[in-house]
Amino acid sequence: MNWEEELFDLYEKNSKEVGVIRYKEYRKKDKTERIPYVLLPPFHTTVTAQIEVVIDGDGNFLGASKIENEDKMTIIPVTEKSGSRTAGKDPHPLCDNLKYLAGDYENYVEDEKDNAVEYYNTYIQALGQWHHSAHTHKKVDAVYHYLRKKRLIQDLIGGKVLQADGDGDLDESVKIQGIPQSKVFVRFVVRQKLSDQIAEEKCWKDKSLYRAFIEYYRSLRQETELDYLTGNRETPSYLHSKKIRNEGDGAKLISSNDGDNFTFRGRFARKEQAFQIGNETSQKIHNALKWIIRKQGRHYDTLAMVTWESNMNRMPVWDADTETVVMDAAEKEDPFADEFVEEYAEKEKTEKVSDGNPITAGQFYQALSGYRKRIDHTSRMVLMAFDAATPGRLALAEYKSLETGRYLGNIEKWHSQCGWAQEKYRDGKKVRFFGVPGVKDIADILYGSDSDGKLMIHDKNGKRLYAETGKRLMPCIWDGRGIPYDLVRTAVNKASAPQSYKERFNWERVLALACSFVKKHRFEINKEEWDVALDVNCRDKNYLYGRLLAVADRVEYRTFDAEKDSGRVTNAKRYMNVFSQRPFDTWKVIEENLQPYFSKLKVAERKYYENLMDEICQLFEEETFKENTKLDGLYLLGFHSQSYQLKNYKNEEGLKSNP
Repeated sequence: MNWEEELFDLYEKNSKEVGVIRYKEYRKKDKTERIPYVLLPPFHTTVTAQIEVVIDGDGNFLGASKIENEDKMTIIPVTEKSGSRTAGKDPHPLCDNLKYLAGDYENYVEDEKDNAVEYYNTYIQALGQWHHSAHTHKKVDAVYHYLRKKRLIQDLIGGKVLQADGDGDLDESVKIQGIPQSKVFVRFVVRQKLSDQIAEEKCWKDKSLYRAFIEYYRSLRQETELDYLTGNRETPSYLHSKKIRNEGDGAKLISSNDGDNFTFRGRFARKEQAFQIGNETSQKIHNALKWIIRKQGRHYDTLAMVTWESNMNRMPVWDADTETVVMDAAEKEDPFADEFVEEYAEKEKTEKVSDGNPITAGQFYQALSGYRKRIDHTSRMVLMAFDAATPGRLALAEYKSLETGRYLGNIEKWHSQCGWAQEKYRDGKKVRFFGVPGVKDIADILYGSDSDGKLMIHDKNGKRLYAETGKRLMPCIWDGRGIPYDLVRTAVNKASAPQSYKERFNWERVLALACSFVKKHRFEINKEEWDVALDVNCRDKNYLYGRLLAVADRVEYRTFDAEKDSGRVTNAKRYMNVFSQRPFDTWKVIEENLQPYFSKLKVAERKYYENLMDEICQLFEEETFKENTKLDGLYLLGFHSQSYQLKNYKNEEGLKSNP
């Protein structure tokens, strides 16, 4: 399928969601914000309304109120022209701004008296056509009868919803939800008589009203043309939807306004011959895209990115860290979650790998197994990314579609080949897991600073850096391609400068990411397999020098006072960057500086570290030990693995008596 067909298929498969307003929760510091989203019916859009007018079925005014901020999203019917209007006067068919609806607008707004009558007459004439058609609706009839009385503003002032100034005009200094009174958007509630059976009084939630307008708008069709997408004959559309990435988005994905033969250079006699999409098809494509972006899209500056499974089954998020993938799979609503949650929790408490990390690799594979149980042979994963080429034009920056089984295989490949001992904070608590950080965390680690105790990108281009990092890692995760070497180098260089970080935890995150990237890169180049568990038989110079540096770091650290030396950096870390460039010469300096710290250790512990350094040195070839050439990223794996082994050496057999 192409991307248009994917969106059309998405709409058809989720038709039961049409018109159902749902909410997505966002956590912001101490509060949770609920953002509404909806799969729109054809020929409808969403607006932000400020005033709600209540009338009865005969068109009599019953009351009005200002709309609460959480309930402001309103579904309204639109025509092709009104849905794309910017400076035009084309009215919406039912609900609109005050200047369209109020027949008495000219009496209360001095500056727009000349245009007020024209706006109202255009609107009421269009509403009258719907009212007199075979596809009218009780709510349409009620609104039409009420607005023909030309007393909307008078009623709103009388109901103390709008305020007049001393001259009797609308007071423009008064605003509702930040909108001047004269420019507010009005929606309707129609209260039916008790004898009438009505399921929904609110116009913006009434599905029977949706259907009535769709049938009415279809009846207005004139000539039909071939829809290049579906192959059906429909009324073509050349004014396509906006508001794609968010409610304030004016950029259009599909547009054609060149009628002077510039774009097509004579290849076609008319622009219509080059590109033609049916109006209803266009509506479904755009509505599906808006819905899925608001439901599960990610935003990075101007880039909007969204993925979904063709049958809307929940799948692991491609840019999440391993721990999040596991925890998402263990949520209660998952069909395989009950036994998974219990087993995951029990293993996390009791099972440990040799480096002291909770086992999460096993749970990760189990989570993927659960995801695989949901899919069938027709299942596929879709990714789309959209960015604004210009303020009015939206570009399809990325499109991928592949079999879901292959997607899960590539997700598994990414997390396993990059798998390393990681740490992060979740809900204020430190979490340790085996895997790889999420894409946003990777961007923070590679390009962020550790101000405020966190690794974050703080500059104004931060969101763009997130987007660029995502674009570069996307082929690695989605298609199983190799990791860009410049990202590996950046991670290694930053990990080699621990003195640049105020917080030890932040540097340790950088070190763990560098190990993940080096591990994956070496597997891609040489098919080497490395693990967090210490390889005591490895004779590679880079790995061994990393081990020596870790021992030196641990020896000095063991002499620190927990309170007095909390922010102190060891000589091993201070010389780490120079050590990675000239290991032989720098090791001499580090070893000489290490002697006073040995004398501060207890005898048993000192002997343990001295013997360990001797064992490591004996693994060197004499010539390679004296080579003063630059170390590659493998030295970080040796450093990290040796550090983890030393942190947990009390748990090793034969060392329990050591301090």
